[in-house]
Amino acid sequence: MLKPSTLAMILAGGRVDELGVLTHYRPKSAVPFGGFARVIDFPLTNLMRSGIELIAILSQYRSYSLINHIGTGAAWDMIGRHRGISILPPFKDYHNPHWYRGSADAVYQNLDFVKYHNPSEILVLSGDHIYQMDYRKMVRYHNEVGADLTAAFVQVKSDKAHRFGIGEITEGNEQGGRLLSYEEKPDTPKCNWASLTILCFRPEVLYEILAINQHNTSYEFGRDIIPLMMKRNYKVHGYKYHDYWGYTRTVEEYWQTSMDLLGPNPKINLEKWGIRSNLEHRGIRDCQPLLIGPNGEVDNSMAYNGCVIEGTVRNSILFPGVKVEKNAIVEDSVLFFNNVVKKDARLHKIVSDVNTTFGKGSRVGCLEESTSNERDITVIGWNNIIPDGLVIEGGCTVHPNIEPSLWPAQGLKQGEVLQ
Repeated sequence: MLKPSTLAMILAGGRVDELGVLTHYRPKSAVPFGGFARVIDFPLTNLMRSGIELIAILSQYRSYSLINHIGTGAAWDMIGRHRGISILPPFKDYHNPHWYRGSADAVYQNLDFVKYHNPSEILVLSGDHIYQMDYRKMVRYHNEVGADLTAAFVQVKSDKAHRFGIGEITEGNEQGGRLLSYEEKPDTPKCNWASLTILCFRPEVLYEILAINQHNTSYEFGRDIIPLMMKRNYKVHGYKYHDYWGYTRTVEEYWQTSMDLLGPNPKINLEKWGIRSNLEHRGIRDCQPLLIGPNGEVDNSMAYNGCVIEGTVRNSILFPGVKVEKNAIVEDSVLFFNNVVKKDARLHKIVSDVNTTFGKGSRVGCLEESTSNERDITVIGWNNIIPDGLVIEGGCTVHPNIEPSLWPAQGLKQGEVLQ
């Protein structure tokens, strides 16, 4: 039996339709972010810096890129006698005929793993949020108030509150308070405290409530477990989080959260946060230094090792291996690994997956800023070669691996999809 400690379980295996082609071949937690990292690096770094060293990652959808990225866990110093990262894929056996049917069911199916480690608290985290948090403060609060469950909440804009799980928390304490009510994505929210999907459970209570919920037909922590605990009068508290929280569920939110990395006083300061990532994945640590040519211009942007910039880059994030040729312009965009922007091409407000080449003189994205809105982000799937001179307008989506014969000579009009 290992010594009791806090066990963290990261919900990292899902895909959301709203991210479209960015999650065709990877779970949302493995989507690249910040010029070198992955979204899951944020909770992993938080756990490392919080001294929580027992971690399980629950993965189901196209897990290879996630498994490849996590590696041995060495990037987050998670190798040792009483520490480590375990990836728990779904399984079927004589007693269980189902794959993971939801977030709560994923944990339930791995209770043998949980009980083996005999944790003093169980921390359940989402693997697809951008934030910095010391979980020890939340765990300390959870134990001080003697809660069966403590759920973390952050204030969001009132007009966005209907998209989240919303909790009413007793007033008077800046740290948190008793949870008075909870609704998952209500049409008319009672307040604007949104769930972060950071849940701290007393182990015996979690075992009990997950077993009870097995008689249900839905198996989600937000939709089912929290309301069930409220109904059965368990002691449920809300912990108030007051710092930056970036959501990456939709393309628009992913793009905006990426833009929060930029500016003289960025909302996300990767250096200050000390984000860790697996630099061996995709050979990031072996890339040559950033090269800016004599005519290259970089303004308010992040460009990493392996990039070669001979054109103009403004307000953008470039991952290792991106090349921007002479007279090419990249603005307000996020280019994943090994994109190539050929001579005289112009990109504006796009997110482009790995290994995409933009042909000479191509025009991609919302090039007329006066007509743009938050939904005008163009998304290009991986392994594409955009023909020379082709025009793809704002808000378009291009699926991965488009055959050369399928590219329309007239280009793509506003909001069109090519697959």
